[in-house]
Amino acid sequence: MTILQIEVEDARPVAAQCDDSHLIVTLADGRVLRAPLWWYPRLLSATPARRAVTELSPLGVHWPEIDEDISVASILRGAKAPGATEPVPHNG
Repeated sequence: MTILQIEVEDARPVAAQCDDSHLIVTLADGRVLRAPLWWYPRLLSATPARRAVTELSPLGVHWPEIDEDISVASILRGAKAPGATEPVPHNG
């Protein structure tokens, strides 16, 4: 059995942003985490302007205008928000 241990200082977010399809979080040690935006329905349904307002903490990111909190550990685990479902691609 493997246990993932995260050094809090190294895994501290120093930047967070969303594009049209991803959440991108840059960590203090230089790693860049990228997760599908559909994993976080509140972020996905928010306007780009509201997604741009973030507060960083040692353990994650908070969007005060959306009332959303996402930890670095949950992104690393691949933990999706409850009820998150992958969108069906549109053909045509």
